[in-house]
Order: sequence, then C-alpha cells, then structure tokens
Amino acid sequence: MDEFSFNISLSVLNHLGRNLYRNIITILGEAISNSWDADAHNVRIEINRQDRTMLIVDDGLGMTAKDFQNKFLKIGYSKRKTGIYKSKLNRRFIGRKGIGKLALLSCAQRISVLTKTKTTDVVGGVIDNSELDKAIKEDEVSGDYHLSKVNAKLYRLLDEKEQGTAIFFENITDGIYNTVEYIRKAISLYFKFSLYDSDFNIFVNGKKIEISELKELANNTQFRWSINNFTDPLFSMMNELDNVIEVSTKLNIRGYIATVRKPSNLKIPNTNEKATVDLFVNGRLRERDVVRHIPTARIVENYVYGQIHYDDLDNGSGKDIFTSSREGIVPNDPIFNNFLVEFKKIFKQVINEWDDYRRQALDTGDPDNFKIKPKERKAEELFSLTIKDMQEKEKFIRKGGTVQQWAQTLASEARFNIPSYTECFISENLLRFYIKNTDKPLSQEAIRQAKKWKKRENESKNAANISYSVRVDEGDLYYLDMSDLANLIDKAKNQKSASLSRSSITYKPLRDAIGHTSIITDNAKRQLSLTYENIKKRLGEILSQVKD
Repeated sequence: MDEFSFNISLSVLNHLGRNLYRNIITILGEAISNSWDADAHNVRIEINRQDRTMLIVDDGLGMTAKDFQNKFLKIGYSKRKTGIYKSKLNRRFIGRKGIGKLALLSCAQRISVLTKTKTTDVVGGVIDNSELDKAIKEDEVSGDYHLSKVNAKLYRLLDEKEQGTAIFFENITDGIYNTVEYIRKAISLYFKFSLYDSDFNIFVNGKKIEISELKELANNTQFRWSINNFTDPLFSMMNELDNVIEVSTKLNIRGYIATVRKPSNLKIPNTNEKATVDLFVNGRLRERDVVRHIPTARIVENYVYGQIHYDDLDNGSGKDIFTSSREGIVPNDPIFNNFLVEFKKIFKQVINEWDDYRRQALDTGDPDNFKIKPKERKAEELFSLTIKDMQEKEKFIRKGGTVQQWAQTLASEARFNIPSYTECFISENLLRFYIKNTDKPLSQEAIRQAKKWKKRENESKNAANISYSVRVDEGDLYYLDMSDLANLIDKAKNQKSASLSRSSITYKPLRDAIGHTSIITDNAKRQLSLTYENIKKRLGEILSQVKD
C-alpha cells in the first residue's frame, strides 16, 4: 500500500498570520512577548514614519542557526511541548501556539530577522511578502520557500550586543500605522510585564515607556476599587482621587477598576480609542473591554477603566483558551466563565457604590439606581450644577474641607426642598389659572390680603430703589398664597368634610419654611409630604373639571 503524508501549502500563512492580525498593538505584543520569553531586559522599538520603517531590538538570549530554523521558522513550535513553562529568570512563558510570529508578516512588506547568542554569530533571513505572494500563487509548499539574505548593513544592529534579536520592518502597512504618541500610551496601558519583573523595560524612539504616559488619565480618575490588595505604579499619580475602596474575591484575581470624572477622560489623545477594563494574564493583555461580557446598560460603563489580572487562565500546563489572533478568549471556556461570574460580582459592587460616591462628590450619578426617587435625584443634580457654577471663578469648595461638608449636607436637604418648592410653585399657579379660567370673583378677605402684600412689596421696592415691575402679573390673584386660593375654590363647609382649604392650613407653615429656604425637620418633612398628597389628590379632582 502507498504511504501518504501531509503537505502544507504556503497559503495557510494567510489564514494563520497575514490576514489574522490587524492591530499594531497586537503585533507589537507578539514581538514584546517573544522578548519576554527570551529573558530580555530591554526591548527597543524605533519607528521612522518618514521612511515607513520600524525596528525592534532586544537583549534576550537570542537563537543559534539551529534554533532559528527549527523553532522560530517552524510554524506551530511551542516551548511548552518540552514540559517547561518558565524561563531561566522564572518568567512564565507567554508564547503557546507557535503562530504568533506570523503577526510580523501582517504589518510590513519586508521583514528582516537577525539573532545571536553569547556563543554564536549573527544569523537570520528576510521574509519578503511580495515573494511570498508569488510562492503562494504558484501553490508552493513550505519547504520550497527560502528566506532571502539579510542586507549586510543590518548586521550592525547587533554589533554592540552580546546576545539578542533584531527585527527590521520595511514599508509599514497603512492600515496599522499609528502615531508614536499613541503607541507609547497603548504600551503603557496594555503591557504589564514590569509588574512581574521590574527589570523589564520597553523603549520607543529612545525614550523609556514610563507610567507617566498615563498621567492625564490618572489625574482625571475619581474613584478606584482595588482588588485583593493590588498595587500599580499608576496609583502614585492618582492625586485627585475622591475615594479608594478595597475589594476582596474568592478567586485569585488581582487588579483594579477605576472611574473618571467624565466619559471624555477615557479617550486616548489623538486616537479613536479609549481606556477600558482589560483582562491580563501573566502581564499580557488577553481581552480588551472585558465588561462587554457582562453588559449592564448602566451609565457607569461610560466611566470605567482598569486592569484585571487572572493568571490562572494560563498556568502553563492547562489547555490554551486564547484565540489564534491573540485578541480574545475562546468563548464558553469553563475557567473563563467562572472568572466572569466572580467579575460580575465585583462590577455589581462598583455600579452600586459609584452612584453613592458620585452624589457625595456633588456629581451626576446613575439615573437607573433607584435608591432615591427620580425627582430627588434631579433635585440633587440641580443643586450640584448650581453650586459648581457658583464656584466657577472662586474655588471655595476644597476636597475634605468644611465648605464641602456644608455643601454635602445641603445636597442631601435639596433632595426634599427643591421638589417641595417645585410642587408649591406648580400647585399654586395651577389654582390661579383655574380661578382666572372660571372667572371666580375674589372675596373681600382675599382682596384685603392682596392689598397687604402689595403694600409690603412696594415698600421693599422703594427701599431697594427698584421702579420696574417685579412680577409678570401684578393682579391681586398673584399676591395670594395656598390658603387664600383654596378658600376661593374649595372652602370646607365644616371640620368633617375633606377640602383643599383644610389641607392648606397645615400646608402653610411648612410651605413658608420651604419658601424661606429653611432646612426643616424630619417630622415636618413627613407632614408636608402627607399634606401635599391630599392637596395633589384634591387639585386633580378640581382640574379634571376644566373643559378644553
């Protein structure tokens, strides 16, 4: 019987690499991860936008000619097959499938790779995508395609290094070309290897990536929830925090969730991207915007960012749950699903507490949180907007200061006082419209009351040297309060019959206290609320008689 064997066409590279990676950060991630696995201490990225080139050089262990051929150029080779999951520096290996190196093919027309070890000279080759396209068109198999020789001038890239690897990209692809500023900020956000080894450094165009790249984001951070005593260098720049909350979980999850003062603070300058809550495994970004797996449709989602570290998703020996593009996690994995259950609990706590902290800070909270009534929430928001407008020029409210405590007390009282005043304004003016509409004549007592209040107003205007009209309508009706108006429309026949006038007697002292901006007692609040319910019911019955 004839013997048969697999024969791999080069066209598979399109599916595994060249058409799979389209994000510059994912592509850089593969190169940086390779440097990490090679125990490099420094990774240097040089980007020349004018020449459309990029260079990545590290000081890792490098490769011999044998390693370069049998490991780097062997698609699907994985270090983990040997049963070793950590490097000599005790770093957990990031690479797994052996196809991440194909990411390099998707970002440039021509890629030169050079490498050396402490005991061997520089070796390498060139992958030219135009030649690769030709080979694929001719349906060549992998063994038929040979790398081109590296330009001799490029050998100098490793001259000063005892060991390491250099990758030179020519004719960078338009679709993934970003500004250097964006790349610096993205690396700061998405690569957290330094949390595991502080001696691992990344440089872009000669400048070391520092946490200060995210200073603007840190300064605009308002609240932070730290999970299982997690610390991060970024915390040292969060100087404007209003609250820090500690969260503990059963799973081995670390990290933090933070919220900014306004949604626009999440935007990464000069890009269309924004900071999100991201999932990291062994220091590498594995899933952007992990909140999308537990959508809540709550407004707080527009304010959050952070890092969630869960290294148990890749302990070295378990199955690979990451997608081939390294830009996500395979759906419905049980370990990941268990993580999501715990993460959902954490995020639920953030949602509930965020509203409280925002309102304490005199900021708009979550309208879908029904701890307080919608009209009370709107009253708080109006109060907060007003007091912020008052201190637009003179910053008289200082964090933790006495005036801030006063303002927080007033904000709490405004939840009752502002709606109560609004109810008074609406009720009394609706009664005035009703009286005018029905042509009800004023009683002698009502005329007397109006005359008294007109006289007092004129005296006040004269004292203030005001000669213009203060009121839109200066008719007697607009000088009468709820008691006077109620007596005109719905005066009680006796003390046993329900009427608007009886309710207005109780209403008056409470209404006057609110109208004079007093903070009233809890007993008074309860009485006013009950009385207004009576007035509202009776007012509804009266107004329902109006014919359109």
